[in-house]
Amino acid sequence: MTAFFHLPGLFEFYELYRLFLPLYRTHREYFYDWAEIASVYGAPAGCLWGGGRTGCGEADEREVLALLEDCGVSARLTFSNSLLRPEHLSDRRCNRLCALLESGSVPNGVILHSELLLEHLRSHYPGLYLVSSTTKVLTAFPQLRAELEREEFSYVVPDFRLNKAFGELSALPQALKDKTEFLCNECCAFDCRERKRCYENVSRKNLGEDCPDHRCSAPEGAQGYRFSRAMENPGFIGTEDILHRYLPLGFSQFKLEGRGLGSAPVLEFLLYYLTRPEYQLRVREEIYLDSMLDLF
Repeated sequence: MTAFFHLPGLFEFYELYRLFLPLYRTHREYFYDWAEIASVYGAPAGCLWGGGRTGCGEADEREVLALLEDCGVSARLTFSNSLLRPEHLSDRRCNRLCALLESGSVPNGVILHSELLLEHLRSHYPGLYLVSSTTKVLTAFPQLRAELEREEFSYVVPDFRLNKAFGELSALPQALKDKTEFLCNECCAFDCRERKRCYENVSRKNLGEDCPDHRCSAPEGAQGYRFSRAMENPGFIGTEDILHRYLPLGFSQFKLEGRGLGSAPVLEFLLYYLTRPEYQLRVREEIYLDSMLDLF
């Protein structure tokens, strides 16, 4: 039984992955033998089709792709803008990025929300696999099942509030379990009713619209992301959950959020989910001792 992880910050945390991925590849004894890195996702700064978070990555696109290809890891573009209009589909930069990923030697994909973009990608970049974004906020299980049954999608990321719906999840056929990609470490309030509006605000900003920031009304929303608080979330999926609940039930795909955070918290995710406890200090030291990496 193998858990496949999808990691945040394709462009945002290139300098971290430039150190971590070769370490993961050459010292597999440092890492859990049941865990594998399947993909890294993200979007460069200023991408019109971007969504979920406002992209801030400035890394060279070809260098990013070369690193992942060298390590045999898939790249995913987070193009989950929910407010795209037909005139946006001609955006040169986003189309160029799709063409670049489609030309790679490793299968690469796109995480998306918009039905317009889905048809555009299927028509122009059939070599890219497609992932249905959690920004759709499908909180009812019949909605999730209908999304999983769509042949266009290789994977579907449910809303994190369905993570523990084990009665319905366990009844899925294996083909749909294989497509279900759980968001493990969400910190958003479990009873939040503003999630869709929050994502739409990000979509507007990526389109260049002049709009105020979304203000989270959750009691702890102003504190920002904290991994310790995410671990207390009813939807949290930890390593013990993966090993003893999800893998035995036939689920194998797990996504970590963190694009809007710094390299330091993302490193903590990599240590917790992938790294054996007895080697975590060694991995930290390997990363920290590189003076070129700004972890904060």
